[in-house]
Amino acid sequence: MAWLTKSFNSSLGKKLLMAITGLFLISFLIVHCGLNATIFLNDGGVAFNEGAEFMGTNPIIRAMEIVLFAGLLLHILDGLRLWLDNKKKRPVAYAVVDGAANSKWYSRSMGLLGTLLLLFLIIHLKHFWYFSRLTNDLTEAHTLYNEMQIVFESPIVVIIYVLGCISLGYHLLHGFQSAFQSLGWNHPKYSPTIKSIGAIYAVVISATFASMPIAFYFHLIH
Repeated sequence: MAWLTKSFNSSLGKKLLMAITGLFLISFLIVHCGLNATIFLNDGGVAFNEGAEFMGTNPIIRAMEIVLFAGLLLHILDGLRLWLDNKKKRPVAYAVVDGAANSKWYSRSMGLLGTLLLLFLIIHLKHFWYFSRLTNDLTEAHTLYNEMQIVFESPIVVIIYVLGCISLGYHLLHGFQSAFQSLGWNHPKYSPTIKSIGAIYAVVISATFASMPIAFYFHLIH
């Protein structure tokens, strides 16, 4: 097992771990976004609550939650390790080299975007995961959909969520393509397609998530 530990502690190993956990989280976001998007059916939250109940009671899904949290934790810790490595290699950040000429600003700001996302994630988990999993407040009379209606009555919360989704969008915009590159799946013929798919994915996912608190706040759904 020593060789495995050594491999994942290498610069390449850290990038591979970041790519693998990132793609895993990207696949989760598709499911999460799809379930949440059922609120736009405007059926009073019936479909959403049924989906949420299934996700919360199915033993296979609950077991996958553990895997999900493990993947998320690995992604965060590995991102921190890569950020610290980059700081050590470049103690005077971009003092001579014009970073803007070589990469997009969000590519150079993954540490900042990741930090903002972590803060947003903590708020999000407190609002909904904690409410639905660790309290006795979730009942037939007070569903998760009802909780969303209450939470998104606050304009401050809505602004925080929208800013969090914007950060998510830029994080995905860089992370999607970067993950494939780290895994060696880059080719002059296919890379532009991967980049386009990543851009579409980032926009659709972040815009869908951001539209939810806005829709609740302005009572566009009931």
